[in-house]
This record gives sequence, C-alpha cells and structure tokens, in this order.
Amino acid sequence: MDELDRRILELLQENARMSYREIAKAVGVAVGTVYNRIKRMEEEGIIRGFYVGIDYERVGFGLTAVVGIKARGKDIVRIEEEIAENPRVMQVYDVTGEYDIIVVAKFRDRADMNRFVKWLLSLEGVEKTNTSVVMDIVKEKPSIKLGISEGL
Repeated sequence: MDELDRRILELLQENARMSYREIAKAVGVAVGTVYNRIKRMEEEGIIRGFYVGIDYERVGFGLTAVVGIKARGKDIVRIEEEIAENPRVMQVYDVTGEYDIIVVAKFRDRADMNRFVKWLLSLEGVEKTNTSVVMDIVKEKPSIKLGISEGL
C-alpha cells in the first residue's frame, strides 16, 4: 500500500459514491489506475465494503449503548460471533481489561435495549454485562485520517 492508495481510500471514506473519474482527477492519475487500485484493495480485503453515513436518530434508532461483557474464556469467540449477527449491533470488539467483549449497538428505545441486554445475559457463557447509555454523540464516523504517521 502506497501514498496513492491512501489518497484513494481517504476520498472514498469521505464519499463512497465518488466515481472513478472524479477520484482520478483528484489524485492526478488515469481512471484505469484508480479502477485497478480499488479492485486490488477489494481483493486484498483492505476495502471491505462501501458505507452510507446515516443519522440513526432520524431513522428511529436514537438510543446508543456500549455494553461490556464478561464471558467464560472457552466461549468468548462463539459469543462474539453470535452477538455480531444481531441486527442492532454495530461493533463487536474482543478486548483486554475488566470485560472480554465490548459491543456498540443502536436501539429504538429503552424497551428495545432491555430486550437486547436480557438476550445477551441468556447466552451460554455470558457471566455479566455492564451497559452504558450514550448521552450525546460527539463523533460517530467510520473513518480515520490515513496519512497520519505520528502525533496528533
């Protein structure tokens, strides 16, 4: 992966609908070069998909929760995979620290979240959960600046 790949990825992070022609013009290369670079990054798994930024509150999912889950060691991977299949779940992280799994999920309301937490607790191997309700979303963007090499 080189600087051209990074520039292409940054443009796609800002606008996944950007055409090959627009990207080529922005980075100063031929359209075929952009096509080949994107195709290669998809084949290598660098690009895993193209996403739409959604205001979840405006579509009825105004409650975000971060859930820490303590689980039996031998069950962690299975539990993570099962949780990842839940339609309310946005992220599942295998982490170090007090909890084994961190989940970020979106809900319509408290009752929706309550059903989810009870479902989590019913999973074989889940020992306990700790749910934090997000009060305000300061930043929620599935991208980072790829050109940063050090510092803030």
